[in-house]
Amino acid sequence: MKIDWAALGSVFGVSLVATVALVGLFTLGVVGLTKQESAATSGGSAVVARTGAYACFALCAAAVAYGIYLIVT
Repeated sequence: MKIDWAALGSVFGVSLVATVALVGLFTLGVVGLTKQESAATSGGSAVVARTGAYACFALCAAAVAYGIYLIVT
């Protein structure tokens, strides 16, 4: 049995980058919802913050759905 260390390292690197990106995107969505609440009380643009947060959550859902698609097919 021979292990292809380069391929294993490549999979690890891509997985790490994808995980950090997905967590960062979800964090931006949560921050956007928080800003939306504070913008609503101070008269700021709550609609823009809410739209950005929903876009971040939609991209997270799309990334998870694509991952599931890759596993299933």
